[in-house]
Amino acid sequence: MTSAFLTKDFSSYCAERDARNTLQLNVVKYVWQFCDALRHVAPEGYDYTFESGKKYHKIIMIDNGGQRSVHAFVDKKTGEVYKSASWRQPAKGVRYDLRLIRDREYLFAHADWAGAYLYMK
Repeated sequence: MTSAFLTKDFSSYCAERDARNTLQLNVVKYVWQFCDALRHVAPEGYDYTFESGKKYHKIIMIDNGGQRSVHAFVDKKTGEVYKSASWRQPAKGVRYDLRLIRDREYLFAHADWAGAYLYMK
C-alpha cells in the first residue's frame, strides 16, 4: 500500500470519528433541552432527568412523591426518540428525530408531561 492511500484512509477515518462524536455530543445537548421543555409544562413538583444506558438515554419523570417512570427513550447514536414500552425498553417505531431541526422544534414546542405527543397518529 502506498502512503498516500494510508493517509487518505486514516484521514477519512478521523473525519468520520469526529462527526460521530459531534453527533453524540449534540444528542446529549438535545436531551437536556428535551428535559427542560418537559419541566416547563410539568405540574408543580414534577421533574425530568435522564440516565444513559448502553444504547439509549432514558428520559425519567419524577413526580412529587418521588416515584420515577420512564417518559421516553433517545437513541444515543442517532438521536431518534421513542415512546417507552416499559422501564427497560422503548416501544417500536421512531416518534421524532432530534437531528432534524423540524422534528426537534416540534417536539420541544408540543411536549407535555403525560406523553400524548409520543403516540403514533
